[in-house]
Amino acid sequence: MAYEAGALDATLAAAAGEDPALFSELRQAFIESLSSQIDLLRRSRCDGNWQIAALRLKGLAASFHADSLIDMAEEALDAAPGEPGVVRRMQAFLDDFSQA
Repeated sequence: MAYEAGALDATLAAAAGEDPALFSELRQAFIESLSSQIDLLRRSRCDGNWQIAALRLKGLAASFHADSLIDMAEEALDAAPGEPGVVRRMQAFLDDFSQA
């Protein structure tokens, strides 16, 4: 699952303006937050923790206009706790974004 470079990068660029250091800092903050939330989702075993982690992921994705990540978070909200396919797709999104 490749991330959508246009919307996400445009959001970061708009927030950073002409400051490449700020762009890099915002990008890193997004990566760290996404990584943390995926980890929480991965470790969630009860419905409540799974739902909270999925909602946080959806909020993060919405804040940065990451539509495919929003879709994955919605899929997680509909899935059973521990659903490995959802977590794998989110991790692939993170890996792709981190390497881009």
